[in-house]
Amino acid sequence: MNNQATLEAMRKLALWGMAQNFEQLIRLPLDQHPTTDQVVAQLTQAEQAYRQHRKTVTAVRQARFRYQAALEEIEYLPGRNLDKNLLLRLADSSFISRAENILITGATGCGKSFLATALGYQACHMGLRVAYFSLPKLFQKLHLAQADGSYVKELARLERQHLLILDDWGMQALSLHERLALMQLIEDRHGRASTIITSQLPVNGWYDYIADPTLADAMLDRLVHHAHRIELKGESMRKRTKKEEKIGQ
Repeated sequence: MNNQATLEAMRKLALWGMAQNFEQLIRLPLDQHPTTDQVVAQLTQAEQAYRQHRKTVTAVRQARFRYQAALEEIEYLPGRNLDKNLLLRLADSSFISRAENILITGATGCGKSFLATALGYQACHMGLRVAYFSLPKLFQKLHLAQADGSYVKELARLERQHLLILDDWGMQALSLHERLALMQLIEDRHGRASTIITSQLPVNGWYDYIADPTLADAMLDRLVHHAHRIELKGESMRKRTKKEEKIGQ
């Protein structure tokens, strides 16, 4: 089998990473060709890297993040109350295997959503299933699911996510149906999966936000127990960015 036939066979077998690497190898001058062992190792590594990349791309697409974010882009400025050592520990996503939650609070614009999203992207790179929702949009989705008969299926899908990110917690009052849906979701995931919540409300204000003593006790017991709490402070990052842009003009 000649090189072109080998290349076509790889493509037919959907070995796209291997095919790309093999195409580069056969273009090398003869005196630069690697040994057979090296070729096999390179092709195998190329295919493995390609599949991991495609898996990550798919995970990110299915997570439906609001925007891109990376842990490397986080600024540990004085006054932000952001523990770099904690973020480094969370970066390996092992908190997910332990079914630990992360509660991120702080004023508007301080970087809560960015931090949560960056942790979500990191989990996608680790091959984990992630789903991102602003809490109001999650309730909209569940309302529609209840109307079309897919409510149970949608809750089951959310339960299967290794990491669920609930952004904008506390932005609007909860209806009775929303409280019950939230309780069911939290209960189904408790001890089996991780949830990241961002909120302008401090955690000690969540009890009043839920506005039902029985449900509040049950929800907060499951969310706060064994949770990592990050209380961001300082100037709005959005305002700071605008100031820097003006200075740079």
